[in-house]
Order: sequence, then C-alpha cells, then structure tokens
Amino acid sequence: MSAVTCRLSNDQENKLLSLFGHVRLHLLYKASIHGYTAAAFHARCDRQGPTVAVAYNAAGFVFGGYTSKDYTQSGQPVPDGEAFLYSISAERNKPLRVAGISGQPAFTDARTGPHFGALEFLCGDQPAVQSNPGTGFNFEAAEIHGNDLVLTEFEVYRVEGLGNFLAKPWRNIQWTAENRKKLMTSIKSYKPDIKTVTQARVLLVGAVGAGKSSFFNSVNSAFRGNMTCQAISGTAGTSVTSQYRTYNIKLGRGGETIPLILCDTMGLEEDADAGLNTDDILNIFKGHIKDRCQFSPCSPVLEDSPGYKKHATLNDKIHCVAYVVDTCNVSLLSEKMLNKFMAIRRKANQMGIPQIILMTKVDEACLHVAEDLKNVYRSVYIHKKARQLSESLGIPLAYVLPVKNYCEELEPNLDTDILLFMALEQMLNYADSFFENQVTDDQDVGVQQDPYRSNDHTGRVVSHEVV
Repeated sequence: MSAVTCRLSNDQENKLLSLFGHVRLHLLYKASIHGYTAAAFHARCDRQGPTVAVAYNAAGFVFGGYTSKDYTQSGQPVPDGEAFLYSISAERNKPLRVAGISGQPAFTDARTGPHFGALEFLCGDQPAVQSNPGTGFNFEAAEIHGNDLVLTEFEVYRVEGLGNFLAKPWRNIQWTAENRKKLMTSIKSYKPDIKTVTQARVLLVGAVGAGKSSFFNSVNSAFRGNMTCQAISGTAGTSVTSQYRTYNIKLGRGGETIPLILCDTMGLEEDADAGLNTDDILNIFKGHIKDRCQFSPCSPVLEDSPGYKKHATLNDKIHCVAYVVDTCNVSLLSEKMLNKFMAIRRKANQMGIPQIILMTKVDEACLHVAEDLKNVYRSVYIHKKARQLSESLGIPLAYVLPVKNYCEELEPNLDTDILLFMALEQMLNYADSFFENQVTDDQDVGVQQDPYRSNDHTGRVVSHEVV
C-alpha cells in the first residue's frame, strides 16, 4: 500500500507552522483515504494530544482549528485557552489567526467530526463544514473560508513539540577569551579598500527604543573595558536622540580610534510627522549631513541649513546600514513601520549600500538566552524571530545578527563582547563590499595598480561565522 501523503504545499505548511512554536506535523487522518466520517476521524485522532484540523475547498482556502486537548468523545464542552481557528489563502502573506471568545469552550468533544462551535467539520458524515461565527470564535466568514463550505479534502495532524532548543546551533561560535581577542584585533587592524577612506561609516536605523544609542555605548564599553554612556539613551516614548551623531570608538581611555564610525539618528516612528524624516535618509547616505545636525520630523534638512554639508567625499558617505530592531517587538512591527523600513531599504539599494539587521534585547526576548547568552544561536524562539525579520525586510538570514546591549552591568562581559564584536566584524565586511563596487578613475585591466585603492589587504576582516 502506498504511503498516505499530506496535501499541504510547502508554502501552506510553512504558513501553518508559523502559527506555532518549534513543532512538526504528523498526519493522522486524511478524509479522501480514510473516509469523510466522524467514526473514521475518531478512530485515528482520539487521544493523540494537540491536533490541528486542515480543511481545503475549491475557493483555494486552507482553514481549520487547533486544540491542545485530546479528543475522547466525552460529549462535553472543552475549554482550551490555546485553541484557535486559522485561514490560509494565496491572497494573504500571513495566515489569519482567530483566538477563542473568553469564557466560551473551544470545542465540543462529541462523536461528531471536529466541532469548534463556529466551525463544525464532517457534518452528517459528508465533505462539508458548518459555519456559525460567534459560537466560541468570532470571524468574518468570507475571510475564513470564502463562503465555500464544501470540502475538497480534510486532514488532521498531530502537533508535536520539538522543545526550546535547536538540534544544533544555526551558527557556531567560539565563546572564548581567545576568540574575543582575535575579533578585537581583526577590527582594530582593518583598513578600507580605498586609500582615500580612513574609516568605514555605518548608519544605525531603527524605531524609538530599539537600542541604537545603547548599541554604540555597549561597543564603546567593550573596547574601553569599562561602562560608558557617551550616547544619550533611554526608554522614552519618543526619540531621545534628536541630532545626527557620528561616534568614534576608542581603545581604552585616551586610546587610538578604531577604523569604524557608528552614526546615530532619530528613532523611526509610525506617524509621518514624527521621528526621523525618511527624506533626510538620502542626504545622510550621501554624506551631506554634518555631525550634531538637528533633525526636525516635520521637514527635512535643506541645502541652506547650517547642518548641511554641500561638498561630501567618499569618507563622508554611509558605507553600510544596520537596521536595529528590538527582538521583543518583531511580531509587533506595524505595517506603517515596515513601510518606513522598506522605503529606507529602497534608497540604500539604489545607492548600492549593504544592509544588515541587528536584533537587540535577545536576553529580554528569550528566557533561555537570559539564563545563558551562549544559547542565543540554539534558541528556537530567537531563530524564529531572525527568520521572521529576514522575511519581513527582505534581507538574507546571513545578514541578521543577534546582539545584547549593556544595560545594567557595571563591567563588560565576555559573551556580550563576542556578539558585539561579531556584529562590527560583519559591518566591516559589508563596508568592504561597498568599497569594491565604487567606480574609480582608473579602470585599466592589467598589472597596473589602482591608485585609489589600498594594496595592503592584511587588515581585511575574515568572518568567523558559519551559517
């Protein structure tokens, strides 16, 4: 007998899995094979633990319900705070999820097909569903099933949890003092690929409270060996940073500066007339905004403004953009905020500026990471959020870097420093990509060396990440 296979496409399965944590689906029942009857359903699905019902119709909808409770045919209404209904369609990028009505049971554990109140499957032992919005769950019928109540297939899967940790970390990191020293040395010895450029310039962009200023303070603290607060940071509802700031990072008190400048901006806000004006971004990219230039959310910096630099060189331009996102708020990014990120991303793409994502506050987002920062690349939750950010902003997962800022510590920590230094290392790598794409006056092919580029590449940063 041939194996029973699921009907879910890869895209549909991924969307369904996105509604859960770290799980896999095990097919228990397929109506077209086992029969469109309640008896056939119960024979294969009773006492199987958490299950999800998956219905298909000719309108192209994949919809159903999840319960964490067993089916036992007790005849009783069953409360389940984890239960939900869902719908997947080609018109939506993300699945629709409907939570239960407070105080009402999630389903009736009867001898019928799966009976979620608002949706009852296999009605009368037929390939059909009965829809009663308002009973247990509230929804618009057209959004859930497109008002097509005839089933072309019906399946039930057991939802099997896979724990809080990945089988192996998605990046292999050496959490040692030797690696910390190696990373620091690599960053200190970096030399831009073009002779006329002395430092790589990285712009930090993010929502209010994402941790841009704190990231600089943390990096500065890691290099100095003690806590610093040069950049003003805080937890206010509006941006604490109101100026454009360019920060050098020093090796110890009064020490030499590293070949990297971190540029801080006002935080992004949802409203068009609040936070950083996206029209200022292009001028920042081109190097026309001076250090300490005062921003105004209402209007961009004009050419005759005191903070505008008319004659900008490659030294003044932005060589890499880092989008700073609070890991705790990844799922809460609104469409307006995502649109602002995408508008900035389009401008950066047009100028050929490489972009990365810094995921801050990973310890606040995941208890297991808070207990041990070395769990950051083993955490199922952090990996899921990294993938979610990658998909939302259209940036490859390889460019997504989890970090932890210093917030309550009184002295630097080895593991925190390693994540911070890895982020800087990648910024320099991607800045190199920007330099390599610059058009110079000398385009001759041959042994003649480019007078604008450095011939000493011993300082180039070598990635220590394995994705």
